[in-house]
Amino acid sequence: MADTVGLQCTECKRRNYVTTVNKKKQQKKLEKNKFCKWCGKRTLHKETK
Repeated sequence: MADTVGLQCTECKRRNYVTTVNKKKQQKKLEKNKFCKWCGKRTLHKETK
């Protein structure tokens, strides 16, 4: 029952990554430090629809 979600950069607001999340096991939104090719550095990416 994994749902597909996008990860959005918190600085430039672009969606850079797509991943799957099991909504039954994880209730809060996913946050990861990932590389943003538009900013050119590692930034915090938050879960979007």
